[in-house]
Amino acid sequence: MRLYPEDELFREMSFISYYFHWSESDVLKLEHVTRRRWCREISRINESLNPSKDKKEKSILDMQPTRSQ
Repeated sequence: MRLYPEDELFREMSFISYYFHWSESDVLKLEHVTRRRWCREISRINESLNPSKDKKEKSILDMQPTRSQ
């Protein structure tokens, strides 16, 4: 059995909590697939509101891990 990387989990949780102001417990209750879907949707909204070829990192999917395990 392979566990989801802790850094990724915290990154997704922070991303969703920051944009939706959801509590840690609410975000942790989400299934992995649902949590990733919310991250994609938030990223899509950000990109549509700020279209630019010189975009800043607005998508969690574009972000690189900050440290390795």
